[in-house]
Amino acid sequence: MGKKLNIGGQAVMEGLMIRSPRYNVIGVRKKKKIILKKEKIKQRKGKFYKLFIIRGFFNLVDMLALGMRSLMWSADQQLEEEDEKISKKEMTFSVIFAILFGVGLFILLPYVATNLIGFYEESQPLLFNFIDGIIKIGILLLYILGISLLKDVKRLFQYHGAEHKAVHCYEKGEKLTIENARKYSTLHARCGTAFIMIVVVIALLVFSIITPIILMLFPQLLNMHAVPRRIILILIRLSLLPLIAGIAYEFLKFSAKHEKNRIIKILIWPGLFLQKITTKEPTIKQIEVAIEVVKKVLQLEKRENSKNEFSGVHR
Repeated sequence: MGKKLNIGGQAVMEGLMIRSPRYNVIGVRKKKKIILKKEKIKQRKGKFYKLFIIRGFFNLVDMLALGMRSLMWSADQQLEEEDEKISKKEMTFSVIFAILFGVGLFILLPYVATNLIGFYEESQPLLFNFIDGIIKIGILLLYILGISLLKDVKRLFQYHGAEHKAVHCYEKGEKLTIENARKYSTLHARCGTAFIMIVVVIALLVFSIITPIILMLFPQLLNMHAVPRRIILILIRLSLLPLIAGIAYEFLKFSAKHEKNRIIKILIWPGLFLQKITTKEPTIKQIEVAIEVVKKVLQLEKRENSKNEFSGVHR
């Protein structure tokens, strides 16, 4: 395992999740102990899922599903034995609600607000999407600042910072210890928070190009009543989200590899700035959990490599 693995994850309730190419490990602190849960990731087979941009969308889908399962499991660990665990039905409802809430808050609300201000997508696509993007960023900042005031969310953001410190420590080739991890930043170029900002910017560019093309191909849309026409345009936006997610994923990977480049530094600055809100300086105990999770996932990968090498020799 001389080559560094691409690892990353997210904060969960009183812990964090780390994913490597073949494994996922969740670690939480409960009653002064660190509890770990591991699972082998089912790989998507076929060249289709490895295609440029397409792989980004499916990777995002997998990470969202994995993240939600990890979050639910961590929440269960914080319950007392006599408390009722979260059911699959409740988890499904929570996911559906979260998706609808996200679409309403970050897509529909900015779109409607931009129209109410007096900017229209049909006549001023570039200016419309610029204003729409500014409103999206404003709502995002207010939302994150608002939830950051909650005690539980603050601890979540601390574990987010601990995750980044441990990942930095591994990527720099240092021994995974609390002392080594503490000195690293809570910010990381490959973070999901940065991904959100990239999505907003790419959406602005894509929608500014697509809208004029759609209206040119289907001029009859301009003769429709404003309400059904805008509903159609919103549905087109929603259908383009997989494409935008795929492009954002590719840019995120590229920027993480070239984060020292001056132009890339400028481009990723907004995402790093947003991380100043979504990550907090962790405690020593929180860093300890992060290190244990990273160590475990690396140990599993090492065993897998050894197993593959052994079976390869005896074929």
